[in-house]
Amino acid sequence: MMMREKKIAVTIGDPAGIGPEVALKAILSNDVAGLCRPVIIGDRVVVEEVVKRFELPVSPGHIELVNIGEIADKGFEKGRPTAAGGRASVAYIRRAVELALNKSVDAVVTAPISKESLKIAGFNWPGHTEMLAEFTCTKEFAMVFYSDKLRLILVTIHTALANVPAMITRDRVFKTVILAQKACAVLGIERPRIAVAGLNPHAGESGIFGTEERDAIAPAVEDARQCGVPVSGPYPPDVIFHRAYKGEFDLIVCMYHDQGLIPLKMIAFDKGVNFTVGLPIIRTSPDHGTAYDIAWKGVANPSSMIEAIRLSVRMRR
Repeated sequence: MMMREKKIAVTIGDPAGIGPEVALKAILSNDVAGLCRPVIIGDRVVVEEVVKRFELPVSPGHIELVNIGEIADKGFEKGRPTAAGGRASVAYIRRAVELALNKSVDAVVTAPISKESLKIAGFNWPGHTEMLAEFTCTKEFAMVFYSDKLRLILVTIHTALANVPAMITRDRVFKTVILAQKACAVLGIERPRIAVAGLNPHAGESGIFGTEERDAIAPAVEDARQCGVPVSGPYPPDVIFHRAYKGEFDLIVCMYHDQGLIPLKMIAFDKGVNFTVGLPIIRTSPDHGTAYDIAWKGVANPSSMIEAIRLSVRMRR
């Protein structure tokens, strides 16, 4: 029996950024053609402008579009954060989530949005992740980053580095390890090897360089092991990524944003994918921002968006 073709909602992100360009280029690429049924969530005027400006090969009826109607004038501002872009970004995401929750689509893929645009528009979410959690009434969630060679999950997300040590608690690390196991299940990793990174150099060196490992991280790892989670650590951060890259671990639990994102972007800048674990829907996103400096110039690389769509098709609910 043939499997049903998955229907994937693809938001165009901030209209002023590269989101509309990479979204359209991705769904029209050979890598996505025939893989799923993409549905663009955005504004008709923005989509038509992308197609016309970059001479994309689109015939009438080729693109399935849910027209939100937030942007109505083709002269909308491009290449910088605006209140209009922030409002439109939220409207696209809200509609895509509604479609996913009522099972009209199988997954949501979100193009980049701007935190500054959100702020200008009067929204307080620091990013996609927290917005999606609120729209789906989700309490326990985490950001996961995926590439062929490296996969990781974050204990803390969008916060100043100075705030991180106080946020590394036994309970927070434990909950993230549990979500790491769920992430592996969603990815189809049946016997996961989960590793936990330390916060400090040498993973604290028995308390000499910091006590977070001794007081919070190691106890959380043991708590998770008592629950049957296949996890080990904490390991020194300067060696754990190399070991995972060589295939020793399936997923790393990282203490803060840049601890994980720097090595991942070093090896998979154009093909890294972000997804949110804990949501009642599948949601993936390219691992890059709005790139206002190159927006609407026709040079944006859709590789990460293509990978985000491909991963959304492969993921399990």
